[in-house]
Parts: sequence; C-alpha cells; structure tokens
Amino acid sequence: MYEGIIAELAPNGTLRAGINMSNPLLVTGETPAGDPDGVSPNMAAAIADRLGVQVKYVPFPSPGVLADAMAEDAYDIGLIAAEPARAETIAFTSAYVEIEATYLVPAGSPLTAIDQVDRPGIRIAVSARSAYDLYLARTLEHAELVRATGLGGALDLFTAEKLDALAGLRPALNEDVKKLPGTTILDGSYTTVQQAIGTKPENKAAAVFLQEFVTEAKQSGLVAEFILKHGVEGRLLVASDG
Repeated sequence: MYEGIIAELAPNGTLRAGINMSNPLLVTGETPAGDPDGVSPNMAAAIADRLGVQVKYVPFPSPGVLADAMAEDAYDIGLIAAEPARAETIAFTSAYVEIEATYLVPAGSPLTAIDQVDRPGIRIAVSARSAYDLYLARTLEHAELVRATGLGGALDLFTAEKLDALAGLRPALNEDVKKLPGTTILDGSYTTVQQAIGTKPENKAAAVFLQEFVTEAKQSGLVAEFILKHGVEGRLLVASDG
C-alpha cells in the first residue's frame, strides 16, 4: 500500500527523523534507550509505525541547523516550524501544533501592546533563526532585531544590553518572567509558530502522505493525546485544520 512512499522516505527500512532539540515543549525528555521523547518524536514514531518501518532520530541543536541539513540528506522527515524561508527548500505539511509568540518587556517599559513594539529605536532580543525570528525579520519595518544563539542566549542578551523587548514563545517567556522581577509579557501574539513536518520537495508521494497523516492525527485526537501524555497541555495547542 505504501511502497512508493517507503521508496521515497525509508528505502532502507528506516525512517530518519530530524528532531529540533531546542524546543522543550516538543522534546520533553528521553526514553530509557536514550532517544528523544516528546510530542515531535512521538509523531515521527507514529509515521514510521504507519509505514511499517523503523524510526531513527537525528537530533539537531537548533531549528536553523535542522533546516540547513535537509540539503545534506541528513534525514528523511524533519519536524520543524514551517516558514516561507524554509519552504524554499523543504516541502511542509500543515501544522500539527502551534505555539503563540509574543514579547517580554522590562520593568517600567512604555511598551504595553504588541503593536507598539515596531517603532524606530526599539531593539528586540531574539533567538537567531528561530521561526519567530524569521517571521519578525520579514514583517518588522522599524524595530531592530538583536540576535543570540538559543533561547538562553537571547534572554542573557536582553538583560545584559538592557534591550527594549525579548521575542519568544509564550510558554518560554512565562518561565523567563519569573526570573526577572518587574518584567511583563504583552497580551496577544504577533504570530503563532506552526510546527509541521517537512521532507524533500521531490518526495511528491511522501508529501501527500504526510499531509494526510497530519490531518488525520489532529482529527482523531492523536496529537492531543501526545500533548496530554507529555504534560504540555495549555502550552502546545493542536493546530487548526489547514
């Protein structure tokens, strides 16, 4: 039934799944065997089960490195946020989960709403090449992005250089605000990061299969089951159909 898809995704009987290890909502721990565990690894394992093949996890330290590795044939599917810049080299499904992205601002900040942030002179700390960095780089007209490596690096940069805002995913910022007395998280979101599954653009049959799998996984409650299993309900949201 899946011969053509297996030929594209797992010709040797093993599905190599690229996993972004930097998002603690998607990878919440590891299995007794030492493999990544969480919503994203579980989605990859479910795809392998459907195809009747083994799964091998290929970990990456950041989403940008994972995206680059598609060109190196380092994995067969990549679980990563879909963004137009990445879609130039990766064929994405629609999202299976989404995460709100917003800003944290320092104590006494005059910034009280998201639409006030994109102004001349405003400097925003951001994790380099994250999905929300790519989104902000594409949409901001006046504010300046100041990039650091990883979520922790962005937080350190925000505090060390006394920047005007810290861009991030709301669940992570909810933890950061506890470390920085007086700081505030702005209501609403400037985008929702869409976590999806990608493969090589030439994998035409596989792309159709992956999209059908994601749609079914959302509608059947499988994605919600993984979210509940790993204790990230209320922080990861099942993405709307699309």
